[in-house]
Amino acid sequence: MANDYEKRLLRVLDHVYDNLDGDLSLDTLAEVAALSRFHFHRVFTAVTGETLAYFIRRVRLHRAAMELLSGDLPVAEVAAKMGYDNTRSFSRTFRDAFGRTPSEFRSHARTLPPLRLGTSGEKQMYDVKIEDQPERRLAMVEHRGPYIGIGEAFDKAGSTVMARGLGLHLGAMLGLYFDDPDNTPPEALRSAAGFEIDDSAPIEPPLVEMRAPGGKHAILTHKGPYTGLALAYKYLFGEWLATSGEMPREAPPFELYVNSPMDTAPDDLITLIGVPLA
Repeated sequence: MANDYEKRLLRVLDHVYDNLDGDLSLDTLAEVAALSRFHFHRVFTAVTGETLAYFIRRVRLHRAAMELLSGDLPVAEVAAKMGYDNTRSFSRTFRDAFGRTPSEFRSHARTLPPLRLGTSGEKQMYDVKIEDQPERRLAMVEHRGPYIGIGEAFDKAGSTVMARGLGLHLGAMLGLYFDDPDNTPPEALRSAAGFEIDDSAPIEPPLVEMRAPGGKHAILTHKGPYTGLALAYKYLFGEWLATSGEMPREAPPFELYVNSPMDTAPDDLITLIGVPLA
């Protein structure tokens, strides 16, 4: 039965991501899951840890944030694409989630420099340390396409492991990013989203077993919204690597998410970027 629920919930996740501007009512999604209205909502909340309304709002707002950063659509059109008929309501909801109106968010993110000047006038750089990391066994969902769309893979990974009762076997949540977005077409970018998992837990589709290599790594600590990670990568692979005397290994960088946007304000999110070193 757990596997049956897993399939039903994955259908719902696919439907939500494909129809953000459509009818995502409880009745519609219960029909997609082929469960009764009452039963579906209880199952969804028990497995995902989120109410349906919170999940839909979170996905819509995250996609809206990505739209604001990657394009020039007017705020009203972004709101409509995310299923908001009222731009004022969308702006208010967005501000509650991100601490800024959509227009302020777009302007702030696009002008944020990778190196900020401190009050003393000196450059305040990202914190980068060289550390040994353990080898990690990972249960991942693969994603192909722009990295900004990997949230769907994280939701699928989370729903799958919880539907299978694997919560006690999980460690940190991680993402792997295999291609350089500056040199790879967006539609060809490869990444994976999921969790560290212990050796006793089975990994079956749609989860894929992967390994994050251990050994020497450059670890950059990023504090703030995920929208700032691109600048952190540019610093790490640009200025820091060029002056460090280190060489990267032939292995993908990882992102380890210390806390979660589900219960943490965007400005307080902590992400570790790990680059394997030779």
